[in-house]
Amino acid sequence: MALPGCDLDVLRATFPGWSFFRSDAGALYATRRGAPLRNAEIDAGLDQTVSADDCVTLVALLQAQQVRQ
Repeated sequence: MALPGCDLDVLRATFPGWSFFRSDAGALYATRRGAPLRNAEIDAGLDQTVSADDCVTLVALLQAQQVRQ
C-alpha cells in the first residue's frame, strides 16, 4: 500500500474507520469511529486512539492496528 501524504482527506479515505485531526502543536491523531473497544480488544493490542509526529509513523501505527484485528 502506498503511503498517503499528510493530507487528512487522503488519510480519511485510506482508513475510513478512523477520525483524524492535527493538534495545535502539529501532532497527528487518529481515533476509531463507532463503539469503544472492549477490554478484550485492548488486551489484544488494539488502541482506541493513536498519535504520531509525522504521517509515515501514523500510517504505520494504523496498519499495525489492521493486522491485530
